[in-house]
Amino acid sequence: MVTRVPIGQSALEVAPLALGANVFGWTADRDASFEVLDGFVRGGGDFIDTADGYSAWVPGNTGGESETLIGEWLQARGTRDRVTIATKVSTHPEFSGLAAANVRAAADASLARLRTDMIDLYYAHFDDADTPLEETVAAFSELVDAGKVRAIGVSNYTAERVTEWFEIARAGGYHLPVALQPHYNLLERDFERNGLRDVATDENLTVFPYFGLAKGFLAGKYRDAAAAEQAGASPRAGQAVGYLDDRGRSVLQALDAIAEREGVEVASVSLAWLRQQPTVGGPIASARTTGQLAALLASMNLELSDEDLRALSAAAA
Repeated sequence: MVTRVPIGQSALEVAPLALGANVFGWTADRDASFEVLDGFVRGGGDFIDTADGYSAWVPGNTGGESETLIGEWLQARGTRDRVTIATKVSTHPEFSGLAAANVRAAADASLARLRTDMIDLYYAHFDDADTPLEETVAAFSELVDAGKVRAIGVSNYTAERVTEWFEIARAGGYHLPVALQPHYNLLERDFERNGLRDVATDENLTVFPYFGLAKGFLAGKYRDAAAAEQAGASPRAGQAVGYLDDRGRSVLQALDAIAEREGVEVASVSLAWLRQQPTVGGPIASARTTGQLAALLASMNLELSDEDLRALSAAAA
């Protein structure tokens, strides 16, 4: 039985794994996206993470493709009440930044694409230095008051700016954030040292790290440079092999040993390590095909021992 995770002090509660939907409309077409979403829910998942900018970087795309596919799936399957949807604002080409008017317009556009009347968790995707933080904080809070958003999250903010968000929100009587989305995995450990984990602890923020598998490297997919050049390799393969140094090989060796002993895939071990870190509610991981889902879903029930956790951390030191 999967242990469910409360998101901060909100009423939201999810299974401890978010399906990253950044691949929908990019490396996964409509049929593949629907199959992955079906398999994810069938396997016990209920938390989907997307953004209004996914996947504007693909030639021919305009942004919002991921949300559109999710909305079509929600309508086709009638699953809206069974899943929690997180999306983000600031990177859509038509809704860039976090000015109040833009946040309001972007939220309405996301609601339309998702074919729903409420966003469960709405993130400020990237900090906007050109907009006063007071304006952004107020705009997000107003969306909650309007019934368009259930809870607020922040992503890619420094610890200092997250702290400032809370100071402004408390002073103005605004709704407080409940979730934090940083770059964090077994090989990317700045989150532990840059003050963000301390802020998450102090403010009861539930953390959902992205790039939980280090662009596929922590799934054991890329063990030499040639693997990244094979037909069918992910577009991120070239970035993933950047981890292929002595430290990366040490981590793979430690992961392999645990995966073999437990009879699971390397990806499951990597995600379980992340899920069991302080403040983390669950990692975010994406799947282009249903074949990639099993390892992700298995991570939700894999409990690593304290010895295993220490061994992995030591290998990545």
